[in-house]
Amino acid sequence: MSVALTKDTGPRQPVEALRHDLLEEGRRVLRLEAGAVEALASRLGDGFLRAVDLIFASGGRVVVSGIGKSGLIARKLAATLTSTGTPAVFLHPVEGLHGDLGIVSPNDVMILLSKSGSSTGELDGLLAFAEVQGIPVVALVGDPDSPLGRQAAAVLDCSVHAEACPMDLAPTSSTTATLAMGDALALALIMRKGFRDGDFARIHPGGSLGRRLTLRVRDVMESQSYPSVAPEVSIREVIVPLARMRGTVPVIAEDRSVVGVVTAGDLTRLMERTGDFLDTPVSRLMTRSPRIASPDELGAVAVRRMEKHGIMALPVVGEGGLVGIVHLHDLLRAGVA
Repeated sequence: MSVALTKDTGPRQPVEALRHDLLEEGRRVLRLEAGAVEALASRLGDGFLRAVDLIFASGGRVVVSGIGKSGLIARKLAATLTSTGTPAVFLHPVEGLHGDLGIVSPNDVMILLSKSGSSTGELDGLLAFAEVQGIPVVALVGDPDSPLGRQAAAVLDCSVHAEACPMDLAPTSSTTATLAMGDALALALIMRKGFRDGDFARIHPGGSLGRRLTLRVRDVMESQSYPSVAPEVSIREVIVPLARMRGTVPVIAEDRSVVGVVTAGDLTRLMERTGDFLDTPVSRLMTRSPRIASPDELGAVAVRRMEKHGIMALPVVGEGGLVGIVHLHDLLRAGVA
């Protein structure tokens, strides 16, 4: 005969009291981890600048390593560095001591992550290898005075007052702080290298991010037989183009320079003010000095301009004047936002 065993969980809290306690615990963790990250800012100094300089001056890659939870953060740091123009690779410390150190070259820089910075077989082996090969080591460490901190060429202090774990055991605040420090290092390198959006686009050609960074206005704009009107024509003559071209018609001078735009909203407001409007010149209705776009600018930039000013389309102006019009919906469909 089998006997069902049940775990004694003690007296149960009322559901509402439990929900309150869970929310408070979540808030406590978030506040504690936010405080751990905030405390890093006051500790940045020469070590941080030294780390940036070492990586910037390197002719090779950044080899990032750590074990356990630090290893997971190390993987993310390597990915962030690579995606922002600093070639990096994650090296598992155990695998490194069993042959994978062959990927490390004398021109590389090594970043080692450790909460304690205490001697371990794996990190000791990597440090010894780096010393023999003359490879500088940057330490992201919870104890700058640890063996790792003392041997590193540059030390970034990632110490925390306490883990968010109620037992102060599970790496929580410490991993968050180290993650943030790694981001700070990667983004400081962007500034040091002069890494621009064009560089970012070059290594992110796929997906929505690639489209945002590569799609130009000329790729989306309407340019074939797009109607425009002169300032002296009447409203009567612009009604059909407005309906056919989704509510925005450029007004151009003889040299094809854009002197204004007429929108369906402009027409609606005029109709509300007067019933006799069909013979009104467009010049009295149009928006003068309108927002425009260049055919070579990024579509994402045009989207931000339209959203900022609450408009649905921009005349596209090249060297010879009006060359087309670009609509917000077309840019959104193209995936630039």
